[in-house]
Amino acid sequence: MIVGMRFDIVTIFPGFFEGVFAHGIVRRALKEGLVTVEAHDLREYAHDRHRTVDDRPFGGGEGMVLKPEPLAEALEALGVKSRDQRSEIRDQKDGDQKTRVILLSAQGRLFNQQVARELAGMERVVLVCGRYEGVDERVNELYCDMELSIGDYVLSGGELAAAVVVDATMRLIPGVLGNEASGQYESFGAADAEIAAEIEAGIDVDVTRVPRSQHGAGGLLDYPQYTRPAEFGGLRAPEVLMNGDHAEIRRWRREQQLRKTLKNRPELLERAALSAEDLRMIEEMRRG
Repeated sequence: MIVGMRFDIVTIFPGFFEGVFAHGIVRRALKEGLVTVEAHDLREYAHDRHRTVDDRPFGGGEGMVLKPEPLAEALEALGVKSRDQRSEIRDQKDGDQKTRVILLSAQGRLFNQQVARELAGMERVVLVCGRYEGVDERVNELYCDMELSIGDYVLSGGELAAAVVVDATMRLIPGVLGNEASGQYESFGAADAEIAAEIEAGIDVDVTRVPRSQHGAGGLLDYPQYTRPAEFGGLRAPEVLMNGDHAEIRRWRREQQLRKTLKNRPELLERAALSAEDLRMIEEMRRG
């Protein structure tokens, strides 16, 4: 029996996720048991007549804050122990090392491909969806391993962010994608040296399915893609991609990665894995 990775989502809108995970790769992964996703209604853990889950913030201010009691009860009902208790368990044995509890918040660490790869190594991820003006900070301190934001903007709640985290993470789980190499050779993917080491070690990448002209992103954006027809709208696909010279294709693709990253996300170049040839091409692009 396949035992897949599990995502538990604590939210006041569990119905939000019914359509989100009913299509494409996520749907197939759920059907095949590679991933389990379950949304839990926070209001089930509010015991007053109105099922109240929020209250006014101490100190005044606009909006409402999610109360700590329903959130704590919801997490404990899911078997989530406090952060201190989980730390004690890790000190004693190997248990609970494969669980991460995450608060989705505009104040969190920026979610990126590297974080997705870290989470893909877990057995279970519990996502707490913030709402209104946020979550009582004591829930974060007592239960959450990390606080994540999907971007420098504010959403109405954490549900959209939770869907993003689930999608980006589960596609990196072995077996979810049709081609295991797809999660490596794409924007923000691993560097060539890292991919080569994994191929040599016989993990993650099926070398027989990786085109020789493919180039690891190494933290850069991916190169532009083209398909048939060769000419469309008065524009022709680059001839280099159709000449069968894999070395030339590889060089072209690397140049395009660097060019697109320099144009759209230049800050990524500061921490990318760059060779001397990469640096030379970047300098030429800047001068040109």
